[in-house]
Amino acid sequence: MGEDGTSSVVESLDTTPADVDAAAHRIVHGGSRFREAVVIDEDVERELAALTELAPLHNAPALAALGDARRALPDVPHVAVFDTAFHATIPDEAATYAVPRRWREDWGIRRYGFHGLSVAWASEQVPVPRLVVCHLGGGCSVTAVRDGRSVDTTMGFSPLEGVPMATRSGSIDPEIVLHLLRAGKLGLEEIEDALERGSGLLGLSGVSGHVEELEASAEPAAGLALSVFSYRIACAVGWMAAALGGLDALVFTGGVGEHSEQVRNVVCERLQYLGSFRVEVVEAREDVVAAREARKLLRRPGPAPRGPAPAREL
Repeated sequence: MGEDGTSSVVESLDTTPADVDAAAHRIVHGGSRFREAVVIDEDVERELAALTELAPLHNAPALAALGDARRALPDVPHVAVFDTAFHATIPDEAATYAVPRRWREDWGIRRYGFHGLSVAWASEQVPVPRLVVCHLGGGCSVTAVRDGRSVDTTMGFSPLEGVPMATRSGSIDPEIVLHLLRAGKLGLEEIEDALERGSGLLGLSGVSGHVEELEASAEPAAGLALSVFSYRIACAVGWMAAALGGLDALVFTGGVGEHSEQVRNVVCERLQYLGSFRVEVVEAREDVVAAREARKLLRRPGPAPRGPAPAREL
């Protein structure tokens, strides 16, 4: 975040701009403790480290990057901005798992939701009363937004829940994990690694976790992977439309959402039963939202961060 009020993404700490007056860090999981942006000190960093096991693909690299950034920029405030914060408005009926009270009240087991920075940006670009945002990339989620506020989303306690992703399974029957453990077929770490890094599109296809590579492949398993992926996304949009009581607009964002016309078309074909609604593509800009939240927290004056071109309607 520069002194002129603009935001920038620093590609390398070796070329950090001289006019940086604060650094905003996207943190995927804030748990129940962090529901808004916070200036990072040693206590905050320790609490973030304790949350790493809930989002191992994201929080650990983010903390490593934070350490590098604080060493490179020791004289500016560093602000953590959380993907989970946008979903703090989800009502209890959508956020609560049907598990024992002790799990929920003593151990914080609830649905948190993720991709909040991306969904917040998309909802600003397409300001309709009943919006569903499909953030599709390496990680994927589908979120219901009513009047700019999250009311339900597919990711839950961790970013592993929901629709299939590049290498993550998405939702599965929890008995599968218990069966594999009980039968001694796999250990806990092996199961976690498989669900996080060896499932999803990669696990389905055996070829790749990248949609563009699967679309170019003639392998039947690649076609199956894309079919499962699109089917689950369409079902999730239907779920979110039910949470909203209808659908005014559907947004695709993230790398896959922005660039895969095939996925968008297949999903939309399955949703014709919902009637007429707008379909738009929005460039994901978590960096803009993160910079704005940091500025708000630090009460820095200056113009709004520069953003991309407006959403394009399909």
